Amino acid sequence: MSDSPLSMRPGPIGVFDSGYGGLTILSRIRALLPAYDYIYLGDNARTPYGTRSFEIVYEFTLQAVRRLFEMGCHLVILACNTASAKALRSIQQNDLPHIDPSRRVLGVIRPTAECIGGLTRSRHVGVLATAGTIKSESYILEIRKLHPDITVTGEACPLWVPLVENNEYDKPGADYFVRQHIERLLEKDPDIDAVILGCTHYPLLYDKILKYMPAHVTVIPQGDYVARSLENYLLRHPDMEARCQKHGACRFYTTESVEKFRESASIFLDGPVDVESIVLE
Repeated sequence: MSDSPLSMRPGPIGVFDSGYGGLTILSRIRALLPAYDYIYLGDNARTPYGTRSFEIVYEFTLQAVRRLFEMGCHLVILACNTASAKALRSIQQNDLPHIDPSRRVLGVIRPTAECIGGLTRSRHVGVLATAGTIKSESYILEIRKLHPDITVTGEACPLWVPLVENNEYDKPGADYFVRQHIERLLEKDPDIDAVILGCTHYPLLYDKILKYMPAHVTVIPQGDYVARSLENYLLRHPDMEARCQKHGACRFYTTESVEKFRESASIFLDGPVDVESIVLE
């Protein structure tokens, strides 16, 4: 497969998420790297992934990666913390060698872990994320590899994604749930001075998070760090960079209805999007 003329033809960069939150990552990537072509694929019909088992998340994520490869992508970004936590390593180690060793799949956890060393003085870091990401301990493992002196404490926020996707993130009712989980996290470790937003939906709650987070605590959305990491990756891998198409175009696909995607995507993006329906199997 990897030696066929079709597979060597330049293609778009694939961006996958279980829902809409990955659009926050895509928007930051496109702001930094506007020349490239992108395909965004949202498995909105089967979201959320956060409460699903490792096996199911891996199965669904692999289906999406295979489809993006079929659509011409040589490089796929899992713009989903749950997929990055539960599926990325297996896909990289077990599936890519058989599918096509020349293609690559990257996640969002490592870029965030790489930057955290320069953002904490106390060496105590918090992670706010879905139950699946917290249970996986992926942030603890990645940060420990890179910064063994940092203590990481997680707090699962199961209602934050529904607040965003139901367009309640800026309503007064969201304040209680935001404050509750911040207080719980800081009760677990009062020495925390940096908090990672370990879910791509959470940047939409950023203003409320800042409202209840102590002023000395740095809040870290992932988008800019993932975008800069991708830019650096392409600089370090000119062979892959040459296989990324550059017309400044972006296509959107969803496993849910296109009408619902258009409506919900407007929460995350400035302006309407053209989207097509797709089936993953």
